[in-house]
Amino acid sequence: MNHAGPVAVVTEVDDVTADMVITELNKRGVPVVRFDPSDIGDRLLLSARFGAGPAATPVGHLRTLSRDTTLEGVRSLYWRRPTWPHFAHLDAPDARFAAAQVRHGLGGALYALPSCRYVNHPLSNYTAEYKPVQLAVAERLGLTVPPTLISNDLASIRAFIKEHGQVIYKTLRWTPYRRRDGVGLTTWTEPVTVEEVDESVAVVPHLFQARVNKVADLRVVIVGLKVFAIRIDSDLLDWRADYSALTYTPVDLPNSVEKALTAHLEHFGLASGSFDLAIARDGDLHWLELNPNGQWGWLEDQTGLPIAAAFADLLEQGATP
Repeated sequence: MNHAGPVAVVTEVDDVTADMVITELNKRGVPVVRFDPSDIGDRLLLSARFGAGPAATPVGHLRTLSRDTTLEGVRSLYWRRPTWPHFAHLDAPDARFAAAQVRHGLGGALYALPSCRYVNHPLSNYTAEYKPVQLAVAERLGLTVPPTLISNDLASIRAFIKEHGQVIYKTLRWTPYRRRDGVGLTTWTEPVTVEEVDESVAVVPHLFQARVNKVADLRVVIVGLKVFAIRIDSDLLDWRADYSALTYTPVDLPNSVEKALTAHLEHFGLASGSFDLAIARDGDLHWLELNPNGQWGWLEDQTGLPIAAAFADLLEQGATP
């Protein structure tokens, strides 16, 4: 255990949510070293040694323009919204090679820190981001999962839509997307009909889900042992489409649901996560998804819930035996 070393915050330059946690840590006098993998080069130097004896490995150091810490001294690592370098100044083959070395060299060293608490471990985040795995685990834990189809078979998709009537489409994985003219686009959860699907669905798998007859949404942020549940009221199918149309109310979860969500995080080895559920007209809670590294800063601003402090508590504590 290391309760005196710095907390490493790995994130992009403009990350207001990380700023909130760092502010809390600064108030407590907890040292912080912040960097982004895309800083690699003169702005970020790494040395990691292995095979130097029986001591925990790796040993070495991280140096930024303003901070210097030993790898073995890092008490916690807060993996927020890192960006990786693209090496646009290099030819494509060299850029691919260089990017791979950063991911597996810098990334690999950060994934192997001794005596460190991860919030969350990047490899655990990666595993938990697969929606089919989320759905299967949620169902096994007794959560109510809406009928869902993942398919690129047109006949199966049309049959599913006919069976359930009101069906929505959502992406299996969000990715940055720009049209050829440079206009940025995003994909919201949208209703879909039999007439709207055609042979083009065969190109890749898609996620279709029976629409929940909901009255509101629920965002649940779990940080260690602390649970923050916020009811989000709107007339929107996908509340992310218009934040100005939302109202927020902190609520208490049924004990069985709280235990199931906590167990969901434990299954993936996560210290924190943001869950989305739908509140049906009959009051039942329906599973939608887990974002292992979801945004929550605006929820603290809107509700006053001490979410940043909960993250600071976890990071300040460091690893436990």
